[in-house]
Amino acid sequence: MHLGEMIKNIRIESKIANLGIVENEVDSLTREAGISRDNYGKILVSVMEAVNNAIIHGNKSQESKIVEVNIKIENNLLEVTVTDEGHGFKPGKVPDPTKPENIENVNGRGIFLMKKLTDEIEFNKKGNMVRMTFKNILT
Repeated sequence: MHLGEMIKNIRIESKIANLGIVENEVDSLTREAGISRDNYGKILVSVMEAVNNAIIHGNKSQESKIVEVNIKIENNLLEVTVTDEGHGFKPGKVPDPTKPENIENVNGRGIFLMKKLTDEIEFNKKGNMVRMTFKNILT
């Protein structure tokens, strides 16, 4: 199946209750695109982690600050960017949650999970935008 380009831009205020808006948009877009169930799960978990991080860590839950989610589906590829208005962070400085000394630490699990579930993940230099790519989403 050849899928044309589909684009969805979502802007939410930084409050946890708005995670539902993003989830509904991901649900409808992936359903419309015919994305497989396994890939849907990976995409949803990764996007929710990224948006949650943007709200809490990036924008410090300041409702006046916006989180922007852009989803692009083209052919057999889905790309999501999540951008916040925060000061950013250094992804390399986040402790590895799988190391024994960090096992009790809740910080870093979301990024670890996102790295495991995506085919490609990159952060901008400032650290306030993440781009996640999912390949072969229709199979």
